[in-house]
Amino acid sequence: MRSEPAAIELEASPLIGALRRAGKLSLVLLSLGHFFVDLYSSALGALQPLLVRNLALSLTQAGIMGGVLIFSSSVMQPAYGYFSDRLRTLLFTSLAPAVSGIFISCLGLAPSYGWLLGMVALGGTGIAAFHPQASSRVMVGTQRLRGRWMAVFISSGTLGFALGPTYFSSVCTRFGLGQTYWAALPGVLATLLLVTMLPAAERPAGHHRERFDWTLLRNVWKPLTILYFLVFFRSIVQITFAQFLPLYLYRERGFSYTGANHALSMYLAAGALGGFIGGFLSDRIGGRAVILLSMTGCVPFLGLFFFSEGVASLAGLTLGGLMLLFTIPVNVVMAQELVPSQAGTVSALMMGFAWGMAGMVFIPLTGWAADLLSMHQVMAAQLAFPLMGFFLALKLPRG
Repeated sequence: MRSEPAAIELEASPLIGALRRAGKLSLVLLSLGHFFVDLYSSALGALQPLLVRNLALSLTQAGIMGGVLIFSSSVMQPAYGYFSDRLRTLLFTSLAPAVSGIFISCLGLAPSYGWLLGMVALGGTGIAAFHPQASSRVMVGTQRLRGRWMAVFISSGTLGFALGPTYFSSVCTRFGLGQTYWAALPGVLATLLLVTMLPAAERPAGHHRERFDWTLLRNVWKPLTILYFLVFFRSIVQITFAQFLPLYLYRERGFSYTGANHALSMYLAAGALGGFIGGFLSDRIGGRAVILLSMTGCVPFLGLFFFSEGVASLAGLTLGGLMLLFTIPVNVVMAQELVPSQAGTVSALMMGFAWGMAGMVFIPLTGWAADLLSMHQVMAAQLAFPLMGFFLALKLPRG
C-alpha cells in the first residue's frame, strides 16, 4: 500500500492523473517495462560476434548459449504464469527490467564459456518473470479493441527487441565489450519506475484466492494446440534470425559488425510495426485471416533477402520481418479469449513456451548444421515453416 501523501503527489501530476482516469496507466507503464526487458533479450545476438571471437567459440557453442537463454527466458515462462495467476505480488513485473539488464549487460565480463552460460541463464530469469504477469494485467478492464491494446503492449516489447542490437553495438563501440555493464542503467531506472508507480492488481469483490483450473484448459485443447504450433512455426524463423542474423551477415555476407547489427535492428523494428498492424487488422478482419496472410506473405520477401543482394535484399528482410510478426498479438488475444480466467498461463504458453521450445530446439540445431554446411543454407531452409503454418491455420475456426 502506498502512503496517502504519495498517492496525492501522484494524482497531482496532470499526465499521471489523466492516465489513471482513463484506465491506461498500467498499459503505459507495462509497455515501457516491456520495451526495456526485450531490449536486453536481444542483446545476446548483438554481442555474439564479439563473444565468439574473443572466447574462440564454435557455432555449436554459440547455438547452445542461445538455447540456454531461451530456456531461462521463455521455456520457464509457464511456471511464472502459474504463480502470477495464484499470487498478486508486483515483483514478477517490477524487478524484471533490473534483473535482466544487470546480468545481460555484464556478459562482456565473463572470463570463460561456463561463466557466460551462467550469466545468460540468470539474465533470462528476469525476462521470463515479466511476460506472463504483464501480458495478463495489461488487458484488465479492457472490453473493446483488445487486439489493438495488446498490439500496443507487444509492439513496445518488439520495438525494444529491435533497438537492442543497435543499442548494444553502440555501447560496445564506445566503451568496449568489457564495459557493457553501463547498458544496465535503463533497466534499473525502469524497475524504480514500476515499483513506485505501477497500480496494484485489483481483485473482484469477495475474492480471496485465485484458483488454477486445468479443466478449463482441457476443454479448449484443440484450438489452443493449433495456436501453440502456429507460434512455434513462426518462432523458428523469428528467433533464429534474431540470434544468428548479425553472425551470418558478418561472417558470410561481408557486413561490418555495426552494419550487421543495424540490419538486425531494421528487421526487428519492421516486426514491431508488423505486430502493431496485425493487432489492428485482427479487430477488423479477424485473427484467422491475419494469421493466414502473415504465414504466406512473409515467405517471398524473406526469400528475396536470401537470394538477392544490396538494397533489394535488405528490403526483402524488412518486409518479410514486418509480415512475419503480424501474428504476435493475434495469437495471444485468441488464446486469452479461450481461457480468460487463466490469462497469465495461456499468455506464457503463447509468448514464452512456444517461442522457447522453438529456440531450444532450433538455435542449437542451426548452429550445429551451420558448422557442417553454411549459415546461408540452413537459415534459408527455415522458410518452409511459415508455409507449414499456413496449412495448419486453415484448421482454425472461422469468425
